[in-house]
Amino acid sequence: MDFVAGAIGGVCGVAVGYPLDTVKVRIQTEPKYTGLWHCVRDTYRRERVWGFYRGLSLPVCTVSLVSSLSFGTYRHCLAHICRFRYGSADAKPARVDITLSGCASGLVRVLLTSPTEVAKVRLQTQTQTQTQSPSASGPAAAPPACPVPAARPEPGPKYRGPLHCLATVAREEGLRGLYRGSPALLLREGHSFATYFLSYAILCERLSPAGHSQPDVAGVLVAGGCAGVLAWAVATPMDVIKSRLQADGQGLRRYRGLLHCVVSSVREEGPRVLFKGLALNCCRAFPVNMVVFVAYEAVLRLTRGLLT
Repeated sequence: MDFVAGAIGGVCGVAVGYPLDTVKVRIQTEPKYTGLWHCVRDTYRRERVWGFYRGLSLPVCTVSLVSSLSFGTYRHCLAHICRFRYGSADAKPARVDITLSGCASGLVRVLLTSPTEVAKVRLQTQTQTQTQSPSASGPAAAPPACPVPAARPEPGPKYRGPLHCLATVAREEGLRGLYRGSPALLLREGHSFATYFLSYAILCERLSPAGHSQPDVAGVLVAGGCAGVLAWAVATPMDVIKSRLQADGQGLRRYRGLLHCVVSSVREEGPRVLFKGLALNCCRAFPVNMVVFVAYEAVLRLTRGLLT
């Protein structure tokens, strides 16, 4: 049931956090934005509400599978570690056991999430610009000596949707294009999910009422939200690099790899570039992971009640 509960929790989390995720990606990949509200205003002015939901359909379709894999891998890995170390899968795990299981759950995600992250980032950063033809200098401007050919209509966006984006990237860049930025994604997911599950377990233990092994709903909300904030706090530097590498396939290639992206970004924009979107990540992470863990725990408790 951990796989089912994780799937439901993941879908609920995406529904809550996707608009802020779009803003976060644009702040990280487009230097023209000076801050959160500048990006929000510009996105709304250019694309209205739909602009905040670019690329949503693919994450909604895949997040249930990815979240299911994460939570299921974490629980099964933890059970195997406990069985190996303590002789029983139900034994109370040590913090190192939780950390290793959380890291494993983050690493296995990359196989599935890398192509969807590429499509999401490309669609979120794709903007359709319209160039206006220059107007005459005034009403008395002399007519041109020869007829001016009609301007060609502006081409539409390169990617028409998530599946078209994946097909285009695979055709133009091959399998490597679908897994562009994977080293940064591996570094992001491994230690962030270790932090995620460890902090959630510690906070649940601290927030559980005396004589109870689990916290109430309010405790789960607080523990889940704080765990999400801490996970994104350690994940943001690699998230910035991951987003830049994945967006780099559009137009001229700027970065040769992870290290070159880190060096170039820091040299051009200073060390602060690695923390672009940090405040936004943390603000988004709290409500998203409150919803994720409440839905996850609710499904588990419901199924346990039905089975007993």
